[in-house]
Amino acid sequence: MDLGTVITSKSNARVKELRASFNGKAAGAGELLGLEGETLLLEAYRSGLMFETIYVREGQESLLVSGPLHGLLAKSRVVLREDVFASAVDTSSPQGVAATWAITEPKQVEEMRGLVLVLENLQDPGNLGTLLRSAEAFGVEQVMVTPDTVSQWNPKTLRASAGSAFRMPVLRASMKDVGNKLREAKVKVFAAVVEKAHSVTPMDADLDTLCAVLIGNEGAGLSAEALELAEQQIRIPCAVESLNAAVAASTLMYEAMRQRFAGAGSGEFKKRVLGA
Repeated sequence: MDLGTVITSKSNARVKELRASFNGKAAGAGELLGLEGETLLLEAYRSGLMFETIYVREGQESLLVSGPLHGLLAKSRVVLREDVFASAVDTSSPQGVAATWAITEPKQVEEMRGLVLVLENLQDPGNLGTLLRSAEAFGVEQVMVTPDTVSQWNPKTLRASAGSAFRMPVLRASMKDVGNKLREAKVKVFAAVVEKAHSVTPMDADLDTLCAVLIGNEGAGLSAEALELAEQQIRIPCAVESLNAAVAASTLMYEAMRQRFAGAGSGEFKKRVLGA
C-alpha cells in the first residue's frame, strides 16, 4: 500500500481539514467529523462507515498496512510527521491514527415497538455518550433529543459512547414534536423524577411495553412541558438525594430490559439484544 509522501507542514490543506474536523462544530449531514484512536476507528468500521481520509503518524504506517486497521475503507490515506499529527488532533496524547468522516443522516425507526429514550436539554457530552452506549447495550430502539441537547457528534460524546453514537437511531426534535410522535404511536410515557410523591419505583412500573422514559437536564430536571406528556412519574429509590442523569437513565433502561427478558414474548427481544 503506497501511502505517499509524508506531510511535514502544519499549514497543509489536509492538515487544516483534519484540525477543523475536531473543533466540535460538525453536526449536520455532509460535515466532516474527526475521529481519533484505534478503538473508535474500529467501531466506526464495524458500523459500516466509509472514511473520507485516514491519517497516520509517521512511523506507524504498519497500522494500516498489516495491523488491526488494515481493512478500513477510506477515499484516501495520508502520513503526517509526528509534530504535524499532534498539532491537528483532539487529544493531548495522540494515538497515531485519525480519520475524517462525512456525517450521514441518523437512521430512524420506522415503527416504535419497544423502549424509547427521550433526553431534554442534556448539556454534558460525557452523559450523552454514556447514555447512547447504555441505550444500545440495553435494547433501546429509539433515542430522541431536544434541540438544546449537546450533539451526538461532539468529540467527547463520541469517545464516551465507544461507537454507539454511530449505530443508535437519534432523532432531534422539539418537545412538542416528540410528544406528537409518542402520542401518534400510542407510546406510554414515564417521566424520571426525584420526588416520592405521585411517583412509582421502576420495579412497580410496567416497562415491558411500548413506552418512553423522559430524562431531564442535569441541573434543572424535566420542564413542565415534558412532565405534562407523562402518564406516570418514575423515581429510583436510593440512599442519596439524586443520581447523575446518565446513571439514572441507565438504571431505568436496565430495569426495562430485565422486565422484557422476564416477559412472555422475550425471545425476539433477547435475540436482538444478545444476538442469541
